[in-house]
Amino acid sequence: MGIVFKQTSWNILTISIAILIGGINTLYFYPEFLKDDYYGLVVFLLATSNLLQPLMSFGAQHTIIKFFSSFNDKKKKDQFLSSVIFLPLFFIIPITFLVVQFHDLIAQFLSVKNPIIESYIWVIFLVSFATSYFEVFYSWSRVQFRSIFGNVLKEIYPRVSVLLLLILVSFDILSKEDFIWWLTGLYYLRLILMIAYSLFLYRPEFSIVIPENYKEILSYSFYILLAGSAASFLIDIDKYMIPQKEAISQTAYYAVAVFIATVVEIPGRAMFQILNPLVAKSLNEQNFSELKNLYNKSSENLLLVSGLFFLLINLNIDSFYILLNNEYYSNASLVVLIISSAKLIQMSFGCGPAILATSTFYRITLPFSISMAVSVYLLNDYLIDIYGINGAAISTFIVLLIFTVLKVFYIVFKIKIQPYNLNSLKIIFSIFTVYLISYFIKIDFNPLLEIVVRSVGIVIAYLVMIYFLGISQKLKDILNLKFKF
Repeated sequence: MGIVFKQTSWNILTISIAILIGGINTLYFYPEFLKDDYYGLVVFLLATSNLLQPLMSFGAQHTIIKFFSSFNDKKKKDQFLSSVIFLPLFFIIPITFLVVQFHDLIAQFLSVKNPIIESYIWVIFLVSFATSYFEVFYSWSRVQFRSIFGNVLKEIYPRVSVLLLLILVSFDILSKEDFIWWLTGLYYLRLILMIAYSLFLYRPEFSIVIPENYKEILSYSFYILLAGSAASFLIDIDKYMIPQKEAISQTAYYAVAVFIATVVEIPGRAMFQILNPLVAKSLNEQNFSELKNLYNKSSENLLLVSGLFFLLINLNIDSFYILLNNEYYSNASLVVLIISSAKLIQMSFGCGPAILATSTFYRITLPFSISMAVSVYLLNDYLIDIYGINGAAISTFIVLLIFTVLKVFYIVFKIKIQPYNLNSLKIIFSIFTVYLISYFIKIDFNPLLEIVVRSVGIVIAYLVMIYFLGISQKLKDILNLKFKF
């Protein structure tokens, strides 16, 4: 786990910086300079492009991670990489044709509730193209076990780009309309940087030779394409459906709440960048003892760290929204609790998604993903009408809870390993205990001071419980050394 710890630590730092910058954008600059309608428009455009992205990439990024370590010599690896980068063109070319031919019809369909969308249909396609190939070359670097620079481009770069563009909008150098097109262009600059770095790490001898196992590669790519499309649907369908049922400004309020809640998954986003190739390597080598170790450790560590993030977010959310000073955004505080709970459940699954996606039984990801997508769509269609944006959050929670349990049992059935142990129960007990105690302790300070004081208390209480329950031996050794317990 040494390489996992080292690169995960750097990735956590990267994502934390990205979250900080994103927080400035999301909580201040977007609402202040783009206002609710254009902020909601940007969220809608990016979310819709994310829905399209798995289709555009044809699963090529996942194909690289699964198969690269299975080739034993450089020549075969070069043939594989030379061919796999052309996979996205199978869908990009026909999609381009369809967008050109049916642009007006697509625009009319998407802008029924909010006409502001009509002028930006091409943005959805262009951003999707750029992010698709970015993910392909990011995977190219990850299989070399070099994830840090790519993670900077993935997490920090777009947020810094948004920050700079919003500053230009604030000085009236850019209009709100120009902001969207400039942001689209900066996605392409990011793609160029990623391609250059990937080729610097590993430059193959390009050829037109098709790999011997091309049928297996195409089959896997097709399944992952379908599964990835359904999974992306699950992630972004709420931001797509809300403008179809509510004012587009509600999308902005929901997006802020989801942004806050997804801080819980920072440790997972950092760890998976390096952990997923290691899982694929263990499976390709049939090293099931190492796989079990990765599964158990990732689940325990992610539940432990994400649990602390969960407490810090939800126990400070009221004070935070007071600082934000916008009553409309504060109405989404329940969304934060529901989504962060769903993310905590996801993190407890550890590297389970990587096991499902890169194992010999990867085909199960398709029925799982389709079932989740259909479920969340039906629940959203019903619950958004009743509970508004809270209904969208409830839908996500229900689906993630049920299907995480099903996936755990499926892996147990297939390879007889599961992520949870007694420490998992101890961590959950610690999270709920600290939450209940802190929730009923009222502190009447300035909101910023209240966040600081409460956060310090939460961290101390959480670490004390972890220490005395013997959850983390490494943490116990550190505390014994520092404080002579």
